[in-house]
Amino acid sequence: MSEPIKLLFAGESWMTHSIHVKGFDSFEMSSYHEGGTEMIAALCDAGVDVTYQPSHIAADSFPTSKEELDKFDVVVLSDIGANTLLLPDRTIIRSERSGNRLQLLADFVRGGGGLLMVGGYLTFQGIQAKGNYKDSPVEGILPVSLQASDDRSEQPQGIRPEIVDTAHPTVAGLTEWPHFLGFNKSTLHPDAHLVARFGDQPFIAVRQPGAGRSAIFSSDCGPHWGPPEFVAWEGYPILWLNIVSWLAKR
Repeated sequence: MSEPIKLLFAGESWMTHSIHVKGFDSFEMSSYHEGGTEMIAALCDAGVDVTYQPSHIAADSFPTSKEELDKFDVVVLSDIGANTLLLPDRTIIRSERSGNRLQLLADFVRGGGGLLMVGGYLTFQGIQAKGNYKDSPVEGILPVSLQASDDRSEQPQGIRPEIVDTAHPTVAGLTEWPHFLGFNKSTLHPDAHLVARFGDQPFIAVRQPGAGRSAIFSSDCGPHWGPPEFVAWEGYPILWLNIVSWLAKR
């Protein structure tokens, strides 16, 4: 029996601080949210060994050495900006040098590892370009080239993907796709393979840089671009296991 795929999932968490005004009086309220719960649960149910680091944990706990990163077969970045990985507390607060974890990720993939970037407001370039992966070492191993500006394509009316390569392992067994409410725009890399698209924009694309593999899924793994119909779709767990298995060369 083969060892389970070991996967590091970073991102998909946020905190909200709101002010409620009720006439003369007001009060503040704070809440914490995680958006990758369904995807992580689907992978765990399929036997994938998932280590989850919410964004505020990944800031200081994401691997800083080849030895740490090589414990994993696949890394998933979902709605986590480049600055979170580039600026741990020891650098941004204490002005100490730290390893470039984006370069570490690029080296990890070229050395045989797998990387999946999932879309959102803080991956690709994201809202107001704050994802900040353009011209980074990570962009250098992705299947797409990123825009320099805000790359969101909001589709509130709902949009369905077109599967270009129905025979590719990442979409095996998947039919009648649900709608999505948006995605990150990008340009297919010359060395990449397009699996699915929204119009002329990549939706699922894969690439094999060096000895490793990379993939993008340009919409959300859950709300808000991935609506309840997507999360409840019978193909949802199959999709993520397909992509992760391809990245891990299983």
